[in-house]
Amino acid sequence: MAQVGIVMGSDSDMPVMAKAADILDQLGISYEMRIISAHREPDEFFEYARTAEDKGFKVIIAGAGMAAHLPGMCAAIFPMPVIGIPMHTTSLGGRDSLYSIVQMPTGIPVATVAINGGANAGILAAKILATSDAALLEKLKNYTKTLKETVIEKDKRLQEVGYKNYN
Repeated sequence: MAQVGIVMGSDSDMPVMAKAADILDQLGISYEMRIISAHREPDEFFEYARTAEDKGFKVIIAGAGMAAHLPGMCAAIFPMPVIGIPMHTTSLGGRDSLYSIVQMPTGIPVATVAINGGANAGILAAKILATSDAALLEKLKNYTKTLKETVIEKDKRLQEVGYKNYN
């Protein structure tokens, strides 16, 4: 049974949403990924959001561009946390998506990550799940440790070769 639902309104969002899935894969978290448009197929969308809890989802990650209704509508129906990923758009650079997702009415919160922040959405979903899963919390601590080690290695290389030779 999937713990996380990943939903996007268009396959053009796939590169960003795949980053969330990659993080969940690394941490051993089950998920279901779907393409469902809240605007173009509202009946399918409502069915998805209404049945998400019954499917075992504890968190939904919803990516959307432009008017970005998908995360907010998920939050209006699904009783557990929803994480919105605003997508970069050509017209307004994703600010339209960001504003749409963060400006939810009282009682319908959506946690929001950076524009195109798929990896952080996956990490935030894992952190939410880790509040009641000690083994997952340990995996997250190890993940954070590897991030630190990566930065230390990059700095070490910079000190060795200098910025002009750093590729």
